[in-house]
Amino acid sequence: MDQVRHLIVGAGISGLATAAFLADRDYLVLEADGEIGGYCKTIRRSGFTWDYSGHFFHFKHADIEAWLRERMPGQNIRTIEKKSFISFGGKTIDFPFQKNIHQLPQADFIDCLYDLYFARTPGARKEPLPETNFKEMLYARFGQGIAERFLIPYNEKLYACDLAKLDKDAMGRFFPHADLTDIVRNMRVADNASYNASFTYPEGGAIEYVKALASAVKPGAISLGESLIGLDLKRRVAKTNQREIRFERLVTSAPFDKLVKMTGLAHDESAFTWNKVLVFNLGFDRKGPKGVHWNYYPDRARSFYRIGFYDNIFDTDRLSLYVELGFPREAVITPADVETWRARVLDDLRAEGVIDGHELVAHHSVVMDPAYVHITRGSIAEHKRLSRILQANGVYSIGRYGGWTYCSIEDNIVEARALAADFDAA
Repeated sequence: MDQVRHLIVGAGISGLATAAFLADRDYLVLEADGEIGGYCKTIRRSGFTWDYSGHFFHFKHADIEAWLRERMPGQNIRTIEKKSFISFGGKTIDFPFQKNIHQLPQADFIDCLYDLYFARTPGARKEPLPETNFKEMLYARFGQGIAERFLIPYNEKLYACDLAKLDKDAMGRFFPHADLTDIVRNMRVADNASYNASFTYPEGGAIEYVKALASAVKPGAISLGESLIGLDLKRRVAKTNQREIRFERLVTSAPFDKLVKMTGLAHDESAFTWNKVLVFNLGFDRKGPKGVHWNYYPDRARSFYRIGFYDNIFDTDRLSLYVELGFPREAVITPADVETWRARVLDDLRAEGVIDGHELVAHHSVVMDPAYVHITRGSIAEHKRLSRILQANGVYSIGRYGGWTYCSIEDNIVEARALAADFDAA
């Protein structure tokens, strides 16, 4: 039987970062796919560069960004000040919605401001509204007007579920909170800054950051096409589609529900739910709207909830989009369905004025499954309970899917680096 001190499952950002930062070089990285990258793969077609979905990097740790850049010689890395908008009622307003209600038509603005005041002003209501879940939190903090015009329809399109199922802090620091004072002040002095107000993106696509991490991995330590199919916690033995491997520690970024099933641990399967996202990458023959990087669409009549403009990031002369559609996890999306949805997307892009007589010259699609995990009270409790058992047996589940959380790509690198440091110090 093969034996390794550190067995790492997944050659995406989290797995590669763990290996890259480990001083102890006794490790092996398993990757079920035929290439590294996970969801950070990059597609090049007919002169267009796309990712599986929009993977942009928002660095708060200058040392991590510098470390990556050192390993990307010759790569032109663009720094972009984000410009995001919302399509509402036939016009465009600045993102986030709740801080820019003054840009709405007068009747909508009055409704939103009135409901916001009575939701947030102490003493304006007889009793405060409950905040036991995500949906209630939106009503309690922003009022009915803002919640029902944007926050609820948009997030229901994204998560493809009833928002009352989600924990009130399901999006953590990534949700753009604002109080009444912030919103009123924004009417005179705009401040729409967010955690990702600026971002970096290499001209070679997100895969360039993946390659930078992989360059620090020990040569020959990545086994492609090898997937984890079973895990014996007591013996600390991993079974793959090729062999059995004994380990001292196992680090995995695989979806947590799938990992737990492999171990045979008793658990509540209903605690772990998620959505799927169908992503279309679309390249057209000429330029489209300028000065925009993201557009958000709360209108339920539109197939997509968000589109991103690669051409305005790269500053190129042909419209290049990624378009995201949310689906429940049980949805079946066949190749025929993809064709049907692409036609619907093109119709909706025309209706929104994003394309007007443009010719589609290249396209690509991928189904992200899972895409966004549903963070609920049940998932938080069950993940915490099971993680204690797994870690007691040398198994560490990290990343967005392993941690069953909402996080940034940099968060994954930070988490992996800290775990590697803990291992080296042990």
